[in-house]
Amino acid sequence: MKKISLAVLVMLSALTGAAYAQTDDSSGIRMSTDPQVAASIEQHAQDLQSQQQEAPTQQPMHRGMHHRKHAK
Repeated sequence: MKKISLAVLVMLSALTGAAYAQTDDSSGIRMSTDPQVAASIEQHAQDLQSQQQEAPTQQPMHRGMHHRKHAK
């Protein structure tokens, strides 16, 4: 009897967690059909992309230096 009640409790807990995960709005992702909002987001994405292309690529300072074990 204890095993069955424990299994039911675990199952209900898992279902509750799944239902909460589907209804949680804390992720910040929202759907909008407003054309002005879509245009603003597209402009922001283009600005970010142009900033990434303009940024110089930095190379690591210790490139090519490998630590090797010396043979005895």
